[in-house]
Amino acid sequence: MKFTTALFSLAACVAAAPVTELIERQIGAVGTTANELSVGSCRDIIFIFARGSTEIGNLGGSVGPPTCNGLKREYGSSRVACQGVGGPYDATLGANVLPEGTTSAAYNEAIRLFTLANTKCPGSTVVAGGYRQADQGAAVMVASIRRLSSTIKNQIAGVVLYGNTRNAQENGKIPNFPTDRVETICALTDGVCYGTLTVTAGHLSYSDDVGDAVDFLSDRIGDA
Repeated sequence: MKFTTALFSLAACVAAAPVTELIERQIGAVGTTANELSVGSCRDIIFIFARGSTEIGNLGGSVGPPTCNGLKREYGSSRVACQGVGGPYDATLGANVLPEGTTSAAYNEAIRLFTLANTKCPGSTVVAGGYRQADQGAAVMVASIRRLSSTIKNQIAGVVLYGNTRNAQENGKIPNFPTDRVETICALTDGVCYGTLTVTAGHLSYSDDVGDAVDFLSDRIGDA
């Protein structure tokens, strides 16, 4: 009986895998890298994301891709363009000790992408996000958005910050940006959210919050 149950469970898992892959293909899912703003045509919604330190690609391998793909499921892939912050933003650990938690090259690359979205696709709704694994992703978003012109800021409907190390310093906000457009997701057990640079288990738990992040961005898109 135990063998039969185990065999049934294994068969169910094997059967589920192709179904999941089919769904991902149908929504045009992305992986660790996405350049749909840089090299693609304009879409109704543009999602710009800065990965956490040491993460691969330009979206990373944790919360970036599922947040993008959650938006694609909600609106359809043909309406959502996902773009990771790459190039000069190399997501190294050393930038953690800098005053803004990242380099000027990194946040200037994000500024370039927000500017590109505005000049290339002025009619699109822009949403954004960042993940702070040990350092940088969320800091890149805070440092770049605060420096944008009012015209470009007005195009950004919502921003989600996962595990933001600037949370304590900025009170969960982005300076010079509407507070109702920012959702900072900080676990109670995440040390980096509360004024320290201690990476605790809670800092690696944000995959469970992707659904809430997508819901917030969807609400903001609906209000735009």
